[in-house]
Amino acid sequence: MRILVLSDLHANLTALEAATAEEFDRLICLGDLVGYGPSQNEVIRFIRERAFVALRGNHDNALALDVECRCSPANKALAEATLAYHRTLLSSEDLDWLRALPGSVEFKLDGYRFAAFHATPRDPLYGYEITPELPDDQLREEIEGVKADFILLGHTHLPMVRGIGSRVIVNPGSVGQPRDGNPECSYAIIEDGVVELRRAKYDLFRTMEALRKLPLSNDLIDQLISTLEQGGPQ
Repeated sequence: MRILVLSDLHANLTALEAATAEEFDRLICLGDLVGYGPSQNEVIRFIRERAFVALRGNHDNALALDVECRCSPANKALAEATLAYHRTLLSSEDLDWLRALPGSVEFKLDGYRFAAFHATPRDPLYGYEITPELPDDQLREEIEGVKADFILLGHTHLPMVRGIGSRVIVNPGSVGQPRDGNPECSYAIIEDGVVELRRAKYDLFRTMEALRKLPLSNDLIDQLISTLEQGGPQ
């Protein structure tokens, strides 16, 4: 079975289309469908129709429940402005769907046990602690008590595959807003128990043109475009 793992789509339909050009049998989405990008309705519709598992990220949570997303201070103005705009465009049905999404879930696929979280096991919505640089002893503490073969995490926008004992921790990175210095969309493939992090180029110009049509200030749009072009804020 070929499992496609996506996270942090952030309303970037063009990037999502590039990532899902991969052949796959099951699609796992770790959350943050909305915020920052121009195509929230289309991204939600795609995931609703095709995902085997979908989680609620902190941006989805903020939009659906009208609470703070608790993102980094550097991105707060961008998040608040785009989420406020997205909220005016989503149907009540889509809002209800976002509210009903779990923040974490356990499931079995292809004979393996999976535990999926938007952020971390200790803080499924907001935790930023698990990064590629986290020492093994601290990573072991962060995943203590999680009984799974694969632990799937998103939220940081930083792709990662780490092994702790018999467990494999996978962060596919961000489809819609990479922040590791590489602007190509990031995702993971799990097949026959083997994880591969992958990147795909997408039509960035198309996303940029859609962003320029949003009713936001020029400064905010320039920041959003710069982040996409550079693979993260500079």
